[in-house]
Amino acid sequence: MNLKAKKRKKLITPLKKTGGRSSQGKITVRHRGGGVKRLYRRVNFGQEPVDVKGKISSIEYDPNRTADIAFVKYENGDVKYILAPQGLKEGDEIITAEKAAIKPGNRMRLKNIPVGTMVNNVSLYPEGKGKLVRSAGLGALILAHEGKMTHLKMPSREVRKVRSDCFATVGEVSNPEHRYRKIKKAGTARKMGRRPVVRGSAMNPVDHPHGGGEGRAPIGMPSPKTPWGKKARGVRTRKRKHTDRYIIKRATKKRKGKK
Repeated sequence: MNLKAKKRKKLITPLKKTGGRSSQGKITVRHRGGGVKRLYRRVNFGQEPVDVKGKISSIEYDPNRTADIAFVKYENGDVKYILAPQGLKEGDEIITAEKAAIKPGNRMRLKNIPVGTMVNNVSLYPEGKGKLVRSAGLGALILAHEGKMTHLKMPSREVRKVRSDCFATVGEVSNPEHRYRKIKKAGTARKMGRRPVVRGSAMNPVDHPHGGGEGRAPIGMPSPKTPWGKKARGVRTRKRKHTDRYIIKRATKKRKGKK
């Protein structure tokens, strides 16, 4: 095994399956189990190494995320996996710096990226790892720079403020065709680790609040509930929204047929 292969192997670890069970062995997340084995690729969502050029060695498939990943070899001998932006090709050079050329794959502070640029893997703290906009085909649009804050239009159409000294990667995330993927048969879902979902109304009363009754019966209560008796629809799930101060415009629902 050559040195490059050894370094790549250090970035890959086995994934242990839980089957939706906690450390006590109890099912805490339903409808999970089985599925094909996966190896976890440790993707670098941060900035390091800074001011060191890297060359894209390959664009690879990652079974643990919707987007493609890129294997990068840096000039200092370091190797890392990163999220591959759309348009990034094998042999391209990228860099993470305070200020760099505006091209896919380059990572820099938001204040140094011009208005109208699409970005991804946006961090919420100046030296923190990227937390926002990491799924396949997504990108956030820079609308304005205002003082120490940058206004971003998120994929959900929400407009929010992010500190201008936070890092972001130029470009949209790769694999935009993922949204058109269809699970055409149950076997495909089972390979993904998804187990069958059974309607509550088809269960016995001891198993679900909707269960019981002669023949096909209605749920028999004012509103749908979870297996644990909590209301399932139209109920607030958060008591406080700590990020309200940074949200300029709330997310809007997309109409059918419109992007």
